Amino acid sequence: MTILSNACHDSSPLMHSAPKIESDLSLTNGCDYCLSLSVGMALPKRVGGFLVDLDGTVTEGGRLVPGAADALRMLTRKEIPYRIVTNTTSKPRSAILAQMRALGLELRPEQLITAPVIGRDYLQSEGITRCFPLLKVSLLEDLAPIEFVESSPQAVLVGDIGDDLTYAGLNRAFRFILDGAAFITLARNRCFRGADGLCLDVGCFVAALEYATQAEAVLVGKPSREFFRFACQSMGVPCESTVVIGDDLEADVGGAKAAGAGGVWVRTGKFRPYQLEKSGIIPDMILDSLADLPVLLA
Repeated sequence: MTILSNACHDSSPLMHSAPKIESDLSLTNGCDYCLSLSVGMALPKRVGGFLVDLDGTVTEGGRLVPGAADALRMLTRKEIPYRIVTNTTSKPRSAILAQMRALGLELRPEQLITAPVIGRDYLQSEGITRCFPLLKVSLLEDLAPIEFVESSPQAVLVGDIGDDLTYAGLNRAFRFILDGAAFITLARNRCFRGADGLCLDVGCFVAALEYATQAEAVLVGKPSREFFRFACQSMGVPCESTVVIGDDLEADVGGAKAAGAGGVWVRTGKFRPYQLEKSGIIPDMILDSLADLPVLLA
């Protein structure tokens, strides 16, 4: 098992530094890419709860990652709160819960925190009720009472639209933003792992609209601090006592650390070791998969 912990020590009393270790960490499956690191841990001394990414961490290619369900059941047995957190905007929360149930993982609705649910609360707090959707109509279920409109929107709302994305729809969004509509995105991930490999994610289309309109989108999903704070509040656990586990170095680990939580990277999903050099984000620990969660509770 590969474990990586960073050299940055938090001054919070809830955090501690483990003895430094010297490690040669092979971070790829069969690739000649190694790091020699002298590092120390910066995870909460007493973990109060976990936020666990869904796609690429709990599931991969439509199947449960081996050992993931057992790891989550262990948290339940130990009465350690957790939430599954996801930027998935291709289906409503009810459909995700049904999918997990079919895979053998039973979750209560409050255990699943999605970007559309947080997006609904954000829109209502801003007094926005009419949105032009660049996302799937099925998400209306999670966004009610927000109305999807084709004219005079208060905001353009972007999410995963998949193969339904058209030039005409993108151009209409572009014009609405130029005319003064708010520009809000539920996620801005670069890519995700599909059944046949890596796929472009919604962040690519958000970037295109930002370039064309010279307007910056408001992000309500991961890695926004508000997303992680909301998820922690739902558990009744402060961010400083929470550990986030995910396969996305930017959205999961980077977002966690910006919110004051611990960030653990897993070598499943879209894990790519070169991202460590490019991003500058250093995870507190690297695990082979969620199945290795017990190491955090040892």
